[in-house]
Parts: sequence; C-alpha cells; structure tokens
Amino acid sequence: MTEGRDRGTVAEGGGVAHRSRLWHVTLTVGGPPQHPDAVLAALDRLGQEQPFLLSGRYSSERAELRYWEEAADCGDAAALALRLWGEHRDSAQLPPWTVLAIEVVERGLFRDRGGKAGAPLALVPSGGWRPY
Repeated sequence: MTEGRDRGTVAEGGGVAHRSRLWHVTLTVGGPPQHPDAVLAALDRLGQEQPFLLSGRYSSERAELRYWEEAADCGDAAALALRLWGEHRDSAQLPPWTVLAIEVVERGLFRDRGGKAGAPLALVPSGGWRPY
C-alpha cells in the first residue's frame, strides 16, 4: 500500500482504504432528574462495558462523557458517539436520557487547544467521574 492524497492509503486494486485516526469526543446527555448515586452507578457500569471512556461529569439531570474514538473521519466518530448512550441504555441500566450535545475534535486540534492527548485508553470507574 502507498500513501494516498487524502491521508488514507491506496489499497491494492486502486481503491482507498482509510486509515483510522483518533478523535476526542465529548458527549452530553440529559433528561428527567435521577438520584445522583444512581447516575454514578450507571456511569460506572458503562465504563466497565466501554473501557475507552476517559472521564466525565454528572448531576441528577445530565452527564458529560469524554473519551477517544478511533474512526476514519469526523462523521464516523460522531455517528459512533451518537449511538453510544442508546446502545448501552439497557445493559448498563442508564437513565432514560437523550443526547443534548456532541463535540468531536481531531487529535491535533485537541492538542492545539491545550488538551492533554495522553494515553487514549483509561478506565473511569477508578475515579474518572466527578459531580458538576
């Protein structure tokens, strides 16, 4: 394979096989008030199911999750983030909330903004969740 102009790689046969990149995602969900302890327990369960979660904040009416997503482009990373809460609603016993906001930032831009682009994988149950 050789390097393509679109930062992907040229696959055998002339097609382009896109190389995955890291995207920093901030997903905010919210809805009807829940007991904060129940929200924290649900976020811990989500963190056990999805160990790529880095950190987050929560209250009785919303939660903000931050993590790295690997995807070919921003649209793919956003689509994966939008599905995260719904796909784990039952298994992690998440509150019946909906997505309120999403931000997907390319790794280099995240660093330019002053973000720390350390190791992309970290478990949150060990203290990554904090109240608003």
